[in-house]
Amino acid sequence: MRSRHSIIGAHGSAYRPSIVNRSSSRRFSTISGAESGLEGVQPGEREDDITEEIAEIKRYEDFTTIDWVQDAAREQLRRRARQNEQAGFYERKGRFGFRNAIWTAYDAGQAWIVVTLVGIAIGANAAFLNIVTEWLSDVKLGYCTTAFYLNESFCCWGEENGCREWHRWTSIWPVNYLLYFSFSLIFASTSAALVKAFAPYAAGSGISEIKCIIAGFVMKGFLGFQTLFIKSIALPLAIASGLSVGKEGPSVHYAVCTGNVISKFFAKYKRNAAKTREILSACAAAGVAVAFGSPIGGVLFSLEEMSSYFPLKTMWRSYFCALVATFVLAAMNPFRTGQLVMFEVRYDRSWHFFEIIFFIIIGIFGGLYGAFVMKWNLRVQAFRKKYLSKHAVLEATLLAGATALLCFPNPFLKIDMTESLEFLFLECEGAYDYNGLCEKNNRWTNVFSLAIATILRTFLVIITYGCKVPAGIFVPSMAIGASFGRMVGIIVQAIHESFPQSQFFAACEPDVPCITPGTYAFLGAGAALSGIMHLTVSVVVIMFELTGALAYILPTMIVVGTTKAITTLFPKGGIADRMIWFNGFPFLDSKEEHTFHVSVSHVMTPSPRITLLPSTGMTLGALEEMLRNSKYQGFPVVEDLTKKVLLGYVGRTELRYAIDRAKKDSALHPQAKCLFFAPLSVAVRTPSAIIPPVTFDQIAESSSVQTIDFSRFVDPTPLSVHPRLPLETVMELFKKLGPRVILVEYKGSLTGLVTVKDCLKYQFKAETHGREGADVGAGSSTESVDKLEVWLWDKMRRGGEWSAGLVGRWSKGHIRLGSGEVRGPGLLQAVDGLDPRDERQAILPLPDDSIEEDTPAPSERSSDVELRDRNHDSD
Repeated sequence: MRSRHSIIGAHGSAYRPSIVNRSSSRRFSTISGAESGLEGVQPGEREDDITEEIAEIKRYEDFTTIDWVQDAAREQLRRRARQNEQAGFYERKGRFGFRNAIWTAYDAGQAWIVVTLVGIAIGANAAFLNIVTEWLSDVKLGYCTTAFYLNESFCCWGEENGCREWHRWTSIWPVNYLLYFSFSLIFASTSAALVKAFAPYAAGSGISEIKCIIAGFVMKGFLGFQTLFIKSIALPLAIASGLSVGKEGPSVHYAVCTGNVISKFFAKYKRNAAKTREILSACAAAGVAVAFGSPIGGVLFSLEEMSSYFPLKTMWRSYFCALVATFVLAAMNPFRTGQLVMFEVRYDRSWHFFEIIFFIIIGIFGGLYGAFVMKWNLRVQAFRKKYLSKHAVLEATLLAGATALLCFPNPFLKIDMTESLEFLFLECEGAYDYNGLCEKNNRWTNVFSLAIATILRTFLVIITYGCKVPAGIFVPSMAIGASFGRMVGIIVQAIHESFPQSQFFAACEPDVPCITPGTYAFLGAGAALSGIMHLTVSVVVIMFELTGALAYILPTMIVVGTTKAITTLFPKGGIADRMIWFNGFPFLDSKEEHTFHVSVSHVMTPSPRITLLPSTGMTLGALEEMLRNSKYQGFPVVEDLTKKVLLGYVGRTELRYAIDRAKKDSALHPQAKCLFFAPLSVAVRTPSAIIPPVTFDQIAESSSVQTIDFSRFVDPTPLSVHPRLPLETVMELFKKLGPRVILVEYKGSLTGLVTVKDCLKYQFKAETHGREGADVGAGSSTESVDKLEVWLWDKMRRGGEWSAGLVGRWSKGHIRLGSGEVRGPGLLQAVDGLDPRDERQAILPLPDDSIEEDTPAPSERSSDVELRDRNHDSD
């Protein structure tokens, strides 16, 4: 008797269907058939068998996209197999015992178990990072004589203006300046070296990449344990170094990493990408919740910014995960004040209607700040990617050194940004008066210091955000907005005190403070955050949960609404959306609406440029040669290469798996014929009656048969559209359904196909074409920019070489900041090198592409858009 081998040979023994059972009734890519019941799962097919084979087929390659349509179909097939298995259990007179009841309950409640564990882990990690970050930030300024591991607030617990137990390093100001500078260099270089050597994906904020991953983009390792571990270590070092970066953005990244790592221990989430993205959405909400102490704001942030798919059950799980994480953080109480974040504040005074004018000014500043920073930061990012990608450690070290030199003299820049937010938000009455903020004698000195802090911090954010350390932009932007807002508040307060009897201030009550500068700082922080991220509702809720001041909801809404009105003048999305475009990630924002007035035939790659598979006649050798030479992620199957009648679509992964499976069963001749679709001569009405000429089961028994059946791996119902369908509708299909590719057919014949990248390239062309006087890619302005970049890079290279040599001589060769020849044990020398994101480029059309005014016929379509379907080799 023949032994029963597994469908996937590497996974042990399992039931192997007969010829009839191995017919097209088990095409895993089929959608419509599974929904209509024509292609049911055979009773003998166990859930484990189907799950294992689907897991092999669903091994998405790096920098590709998940086809959510196919993923849903495969999950439906797995569910049907499970239902059939349970039905067979009862038919065999099985009894629903105690163990089965527990297992059923466990399977049904896995989602809540996962979000609970993830919330606990996120809250504990956030508390740990808060404690470590505060100590590292304070150790640059001094130490505690009672216990070295205590930061200043714990060392001087209960004291208002410091204590004797907390000592500065020396009593000499220049020496303290030098120590502050040295600590900054050490922290930044260590953080950058850890990231570069062990987890390049730990650099940056991670929000833009997570948006793409939740939408279906595959970035292997971005949410792995190594990235989580390195980011949790390098993030406090980067914050403590004084770089103008924040931990609130990276908190979303490490929270999502935590959810991804924990969910992989549960089979339901390990094998199902759709369920995993629900957990990732919940984790993003929990990350914002612990960053700002705002669980409801975190849920709204995930809904507004992160998730392209957010059903009701995901919202409930996001809320529960954020609640658990916030509860754990509150229970651990890292600041020992009952506050979830350091800059949490409470206001007990109301506002006046005449202040709306100043609130609008703050809102305008927030919108202009966001547009200005995004524009120039992208230029710095382009320069960094072109010249500095191989010098990540040196760049971060020099940035930290420059930041320390510039910030130490300014009282609002030398302290940690979260600490500065705390001081700027506070009311003057009954609170610690940092640097004489509430003293009239220091009023204009503080206004000047706050103005310098606003300008200098903006410049530092532009050049720092994007360097190869864990770096967020939330808190730096909030610190800039708070500095500007506090400055405006102090000026308004001074005007009121100079003209107290003015009719403008008639609403002020006597003997009661009329103007609260701290509220202006609070509103400025919200305006800057809204301006840089293009968020509205979530910012209002986050700021409300930070203060608990119900009376200030309306001013916050006015400020954020004004900021939103300004940002509509720059309709390119927030910084996360800009980084998605800059890195060339295939992402269609569901919040954007476009009107192109063209059909999909303008955008599609025409059939002559597509690699097609004939239904019959192709040899195995030719098929393998095509896979080796092609980078495409899928291939349309046509009846023949002349008429091109569309029969289906097969993915590259499925095809590679099918070939490997056939070769494992028996040695195959390169001239063996490949069958991708059942011939019409044997086709009958019901797909289950189609019996392929040769299956994998028969290859070993009949070596003389030279036909291999791949038909069950072909999707016979791919998503296809008419060439005259408007491009806007096709983009909606990509957003709502999430297919990897959409085929274009005319009267049954394939005329082309379109991917997300094709849509993005045409979108960029249309927007560039619509700008008056745009001269992209050529012209004297571009040449001037190139010359400036070359000059700047030459100066930076010389300065970097000098600095690296100085550090090398000082450390006797143990610390290496450069990337030259290694002469000794370089402690900071990177082992690996580059961030994979640096190898990607923005999605741009080719120079000879142009906007055509009239829609061409399908046969007249010509385009130089190359089909790569989001494979990183194509970028």
